[in-house]
Amino acid sequence: MNPFEALHQHQLATTRRQLFGRTALGLGTASLAGLLGDELSAAGNQASIDGDGLHHAPRAKRVIYLFMSGGPSQHDLWDYKPKLNDMFGQQLPAEVRDGQRITGMTANQKGGLPLCPSKYKFTKVDNHQDGVWVSELLPHTAKVARELCVVHSTFTEAINHDPAVTYIQTGSQIAGRPSLGAWLSYGLGSMNEDLPHYVVMHAHSKFAEQSLFNRLWGPGFLPADHQGMLLRSSGDPVLYLSNPPGVTSSDRRDQLDALAAINREQHRHFGNPEILSRIRQHEMAYRMQTSVPELMDFSGETEATFKLYGEEAKTPGSFAACCLNARRLAERGVRNIQIFHRGWDAHNRLPTEHESQCKDIDQGCAALIRDLRQRGMLDDTLVVWGGEFGRTVYCQGNLTRENYGRDHHPRCFTVWMAGGGIKAGITYGRTDDYGYNIVHADGSPMIPRPEKEHWTPGTMHIHDLNATILHLLGIDHRKLTYRYQGRDFRLTDVDGHVMHDLIA
Repeated sequence: MNPFEALHQHQLATTRRQLFGRTALGLGTASLAGLLGDELSAAGNQASIDGDGLHHAPRAKRVIYLFMSGGPSQHDLWDYKPKLNDMFGQQLPAEVRDGQRITGMTANQKGGLPLCPSKYKFTKVDNHQDGVWVSELLPHTAKVARELCVVHSTFTEAINHDPAVTYIQTGSQIAGRPSLGAWLSYGLGSMNEDLPHYVVMHAHSKFAEQSLFNRLWGPGFLPADHQGMLLRSSGDPVLYLSNPPGVTSSDRRDQLDALAAINREQHRHFGNPEILSRIRQHEMAYRMQTSVPELMDFSGETEATFKLYGEEAKTPGSFAACCLNARRLAERGVRNIQIFHRGWDAHNRLPTEHESQCKDIDQGCAALIRDLRQRGMLDDTLVVWGGEFGRTVYCQGNLTRENYGRDHHPRCFTVWMAGGGIKAGITYGRTDDYGYNIVHADGSPMIPRPEKEHWTPGTMHIHDLNATILHLLGIDHRKLTYRYQGRDFRLTDVDGHVMHDLIA
């Protein structure tokens, strides 16, 4: 087709919005208002942290989520099971498994499901209750135990990585829903117009086998400007941040003004709210050309800070450097900060891999909490640590006292939280002597949430975790919704319970 003819046809095309907008007797106005209801609702939801427009008074202003992608082993880090030492190599009792689903990777292995106690020493560390058991792999984190709320009874339904990570990040095992950070951006807006609402970092790991997809920090069907921004550790921190050779800042300003004028005209004709999102994204990118280089410049940090985080903090892309950057982002008003650290999928060689992984993250986690505390920021900053599921008590592959692997275990795993209105120095939830099932406080068996509409005390489903994060930031997870394809969606789907037992 002749391009000029194609342009003419495009200009003549009448969209559904235009049709209603041009209809007589006011019908167009009413219809257009209905069609734009989602977008108008979204704009009205951009509440400030002082409580205006929020569902209730917030306890936290921001969240820093330390996501251990791959599934860290609760058996080797947090959930101490000394009785297993006398059961080395014995088969997992059938009544403990009770027919529960396991992955195909171990369902038919020749050696069955041999019990595998941790090779690591645990120490009971003082907290505000009767103490918390912490592995020797986490000596720095153990020293901030009085700040931590350690939950042993987190659970999920997903048993493989991609659906499990997608589930905890978006509330659905099916890709395409908005991420937690995108929901928070949509619900809360920004405290700093020069930086994105939602920033994501990938920390280096020696065992980064599992892939991470940008849909995990994507906006799904929310407006595109709620997309998380990936902060890179090499080259430009953000792709295309620098102007091309020969293009000045003034030139870029003129280009964006001209482009914005074209986009506004397109929006006038077609009414697509994504056009306005694109204009906002362009303006954010322009402001970031000044704000991001300053953010990434650590030269103003003191030697005491680097001593706190460790020498690794001077290496871009290290977990410690990401944690330091998280504190800097939090100081500058970024609400949603997420650090992904891959490599926790220890199907064999778990000691080799987890020792390396813990060396990567241990000091950074502890330093972040201490740094926030000494700057007076921990009380209004929620820090969350955990993966998409845990690992099995039985061994995958060959079992020896010094080397073993563990498969995926969604039935129970450990997550910890700190700051932001969470009770400090407590543990919550119990698992049986095998670390396989959640049990009541007296040790009797428990079936978590046999019906979706009920919550079982002593447990924390991943929807409960996300509901609690939203609650601490002033949002009722049942009310933060977005209408899409005729249905009101929310992060917690039709489930979720705020964990009031964990809130100070």
